[in-house]
Amino acid sequence: MCLILFAWQTHPRYPLVVAANRDEFHNRPTAAADYWKESPQLLAGRDLQAGGTWLGITRQGRFAAITNYREPQTENPPLEQSRGHLVRDYLLDKTTPADYASKLQQQGDKYRGFSVLLGDPGELLYVSNRSEETVVVNAGSHGLSNHLLDTDWPKIHEGRARFDALLEDEQLDPESLLELLADRNVVPGGEPPGYELNLAPELITRMMFIVSPQYGTRSSTVLLVDQDGGVTFVERQFDAAGKTSGTRSHEFRITHPGENGCR
Repeated sequence: MCLILFAWQTHPRYPLVVAANRDEFHNRPTAAADYWKESPQLLAGRDLQAGGTWLGITRQGRFAAITNYREPQTENPPLEQSRGHLVRDYLLDKTTPADYASKLQQQGDKYRGFSVLLGDPGELLYVSNRSEETVVVNAGSHGLSNHLLDTDWPKIHEGRARFDALLEDEQLDPESLLELLADRNVVPGGEPPGYELNLAPELITRMMFIVSPQYGTRSSTVLLVDQDGGVTFVERQFDAAGKTSGTRSHEFRITHPGENGCR
């Protein structure tokens, strides 16, 4: 039941702002966000079971993130393709976001339901194999969970309102965005009842941050890209009890061919 709140070409200092939670089973092995040894231009967490990722950015400014499309009444077909490969393969590719989105539209039936954001410094697209059209993301703030872009689910509605309030600050603080992502109320912004264990699925879908023994929020990520190409990437990991188990912070400057602007 992942959540991605993001702003595109609307903040005066940061053309791209992303605040995202990754929800997953706790027994699925995962590597924290880092530069990949075999692809050092790629910064992302890693699903060690299938080899893909859920969110990442390259030193050249290619960005992608994915959520699953929730279909509780649908029997999942025995498809072998991991949706995390869609993000990984785009980030390692050199095609335009539009060309890659067209490829996904043609091959979407090989995967279970997904929604994916595909971007570079000049363009951001949304594509889903549960929608017929690729969407050019308009300037503004948006929310994506386990349905189509900007579906007005409770956590999207409340999350975007609080996200927009934070965007009013010229200098964004990653910790403030992480605090937003850490809201553990069943109804975002309300008083938390005693829900910690064995949540019903319909309640889990309402939460921005999930705590339960088998499945929950594994990590929160904040990504800021400023007008000069400076990138701030912060990932905070959590254990099954919802306690912080580590934080990774990375900074670099987007480079173009022939440049060496990493720091």
